[in-house]
Amino acid sequence: MATDQPNAGQAAPARPLRRDAQRNRDALLAAARDCFAEHGLEAPLEQVAKRAGVAIGTLYRHFPTRLDLVQAIFAEKLAAWLRAAEKAVTMPDAWEGLCLFLETMCELQASDRGFNDLASMRLPETACLAGAQTRIHQLGVRVVERAHEQGSLRADLTPEDLAFVIWAHSRITEATHGIAPDAWRRHLHLMLDGFRAEHAHPLPVPPLTPDQLYRAMLRLGGNGACSG
Repeated sequence: MATDQPNAGQAAPARPLRRDAQRNRDALLAAARDCFAEHGLEAPLEQVAKRAGVAIGTLYRHFPTRLDLVQAIFAEKLAAWLRAAEKAVTMPDAWEGLCLFLETMCELQASDRGFNDLASMRLPETACLAGAQTRIHQLGVRVVERAHEQGSLRADLTPEDLAFVIWAHSRITEATHGIAPDAWRRHLHLMLDGFRAEHAHPLPVPPLTPDQLYRAMLRLGGNGACSG
């Protein structure tokens, strides 16, 4: 028998927000971008609501958890990093691909403490952005492999070593923000020179294992940055 009900398993389309509700949501997103960029992912949500000109209850109606707000704000930046990673693995010169991958990452982090935090940590597997993080990591691994295959990258550098760029970059941009906002570029290229095969010297300790890196990123995300 025919029915007008939606097919089983299909979600009903989301109802558009009322004009005032959409205005509040847009104001909250704009305020959160500013607050997180200035103070990182631990910025007080009360401050976000105040800057948006709404009550804290309004914030929680739109974004029940801090993670919901984080995902709404940073989906676009993660997508930009993912696009750069996809381009990097197709570039004929693998070294140039590695440089594109890292420079895009650092540029997206620059002047945004919130994205610094996000790039440094691992989101819960249930988070909708976790898939993008995983794909970026997979592509980063391939970027490193291609540079090894072409002989331009030192043989003892592993994909896990790229985390050092992210973590160091976070502190550099925090220290130089508003003073020397492009200083991170100097640091990145100093590190890239150290990555070149012709500059390699024996390293004193082994690289992090994938499990050690994963646990370190979970530790960075375990301080409440995406909770509450």
